[in-house]
Amino acid sequence: WGATAGVSATVACFFGGILLIGVIDRLVPSFENPHEMHSVEEMNRRPHDRKLMRMGLMTALVIGIHNFPEGIATFMSAIDNPTLGIAIAAAIAIHNIPEGIAVSVPIYYATGSRRKAFLLSLSSGLAEPVGALLAYAVLLPFLSPTLLGCLFGFVAGIMVFISLDELLPAAEEYGEHHISIYGVVTGMALMAVSLIVFS
Repeated sequence: WGATAGVSATVACFFGGILLIGVIDRLVPSFENPHEMHSVEEMNRRPHDRKLMRMGLMTALVIGIHNFPEGIATFMSAIDNPTLGIAIAAAIAIHNIPEGIAVSVPIYYATGSRRKAFLLSLSSGLAEPVGALLAYAVLLPFLSPTLLGCLFGFVAGIMVFISLDELLPAAEEYGEHHISIYGVVTGMALMAVSLIVFS
């Protein structure tokens, strides 16, 4: 598309992803919203609260929606460049660990059942292979550098919004400011190294 049009399209897709997840974030009521942080102590005081259960379900729903385009992007990148696909899959697998915890903890404290917490967390994670299957069935015939770039920009926007709106504030609220920043820098370094190693 050239430098000007290509950069414009990338920026538009990036902020389109931010806009979509921002709208979803605003539509979820504040208590059920996973981006509105609640302490573990608060959860522990109300182990069978129905509102807590709804919060866990909404977290699973939002993470499922968020995981869906990740599966598409991972599949499409692996088709275009298998080494890049491996690096992206590894990064997504690592960041899915805290996402699973974010689903499991409220469900566990709401129901007292580890099995229910695990199954709901697993269900939200299965959105990624579903996204990959959809990409295979629908998007593969249309695979092009433009489509791949748009998908990457869109998913990047979603991830940046969730990181800034949910993960960093939670880490700072329940941890220490410097440790949160060290984690961000370490994550960036790990991704940089993985891209160098797999390229």
